[in-house]
Amino acid sequence: MGLGLIAGFSCSFTLWLMLILFSSFTYSSPVFFESFDKSWEGRWIPSEKKDYQGKWKHEKNDAYDDYGLLVSQTARKYGIAVKIPEVHFKDDPVVLQYDLKAQNGLVCGGAYLKYLIPQNAGWDPKHFDNQSPFSIMFGPDKCGATNKVCFIFRHKNPKTDKYVEHHLKYSPLPITDKITHVYTAVIYPNSTLKILIDGEEKKTANLLSGDFDPPVLPPMTIPDPDDKKPEDWDERAKIPDPKLKKPDNWDEDAPMEIEDLDAKKPEGWLEDEPKEIDDPDSQKPADWDDDKDGNWKIPKITNPKCEEAPGCGKWERPLKRNPNYKGKWYPPMIDNPNYKGFWKPQNIPNPAYFGLKCPNMEAITAIGIEIWTMQDGLLFDNILIANNVSIAQEYRDKYWKPKFEADKEKQKGEEDVEPNIPGMLTEFKGKVFDFLYKIAAIPLVAPYKAKIIKVIFGRKKIPSASLEGKKKMPQKSPAILRRNKKDHLP
Repeated sequence: MGLGLIAGFSCSFTLWLMLILFSSFTYSSPVFFESFDKSWEGRWIPSEKKDYQGKWKHEKNDAYDDYGLLVSQTARKYGIAVKIPEVHFKDDPVVLQYDLKAQNGLVCGGAYLKYLIPQNAGWDPKHFDNQSPFSIMFGPDKCGATNKVCFIFRHKNPKTDKYVEHHLKYSPLPITDKITHVYTAVIYPNSTLKILIDGEEKKTANLLSGDFDPPVLPPMTIPDPDDKKPEDWDERAKIPDPKLKKPDNWDEDAPMEIEDLDAKKPEGWLEDEPKEIDDPDSQKPADWDDDKDGNWKIPKITNPKCEEAPGCGKWERPLKRNPNYKGKWYPPMIDNPNYKGFWKPQNIPNPAYFGLKCPNMEAITAIGIEIWTMQDGLLFDNILIANNVSIAQEYRDKYWKPKFEADKEKQKGEEDVEPNIPGMLTEFKGKVFDFLYKIAAIPLVAPYKAKIIKVIFGRKKIPSASLEGKKKMPQKSPAILRRNKKDHLP
């Protein structure tokens, strides 16, 4: 009896231990996790392409004892990548998650990650650039008219064997304050996409639906390009009544207004007085030179007699509306007996159509950050890839939540002290950049868009010496200024 109880307890304990181990193995093992607790150098490789001059730093969170990967300079291109174990989109969800803290607030910069597909043989992360093919691009992107948490995936068209980028429509907005936030994208095997910010669901979409532009699946039918509208097809719903003619007494030439013959000139009207007279107090300047400045003319002033009278100068009768005015005659419109409606070509089967139960997502073999940002202070941390949403929740609670709370406490304390002038200047500069981007997007200035962008990213300044020169410029007399103006006239 005792041995049986012991044996039974032993079996139960063994089963319980196995369940714990299995659960731990299943839910606590991400495919990839980067905490940046140690320096990233040696694991993450900065791009050696000449365009990527931005310097990455291993930086500590200013409110919490934790490190991340920092964008340290303004107005730079940044590129860095790391190889990871291959991630496939098959029977399990794929969870993409990372923390982001915009130390100066998210003003004008990209802060997204690229999840790269297998590259060419011999590819090295130091060759990473904006042409490196990716499977998914995910994360905040804000500058000018752009303000969204972007989600883009590349899909190979089975008909053409060409890759097409599909952009999520109506993306959620990023959070732009100075607190650490966590961005999560979950791709399910049934093609469902969920985007979460700080663990809260913000967007649900389907990879194969009209939620993306362009949609992955082409239409089953298309308008027949060879179908032409018949020559006798009448699309006019209304036509002028052909039976009606213009009345004989309809005068199209009658003016809209005529003189008011009943009007009379007001009493006291000074018909012989001009409206303006020479200024009697004006005198020719002593330094005026007729040969250089031209003939001096006495300036005019309003005739003071006209201010007291009803008016001056020649009196003319006012105009009034012509009671006989009718304008151009048009026949009334009637229903068109030959109306056939708006013509459109017949639909035919789309030769480019293909059907899918789920998209052919490319495997992920590397993660890259490739951004062009006007601001510094973007701190990336806790980059996670997992096959279970429970792992993402666990890591949010363990790694993100404490930082979030610490950042909130720090921000609350800063609100009670003097304003952060550098931060305010950065925010103002970002608003200026936003405005310039909107100007560059106007079609009227499209030919100058490249120059405007160059000015934005070139951060051009007016030399202080030239400003000082303007301050010290001596004042000139009116005559000298007039002569200068005349000298420059064509």
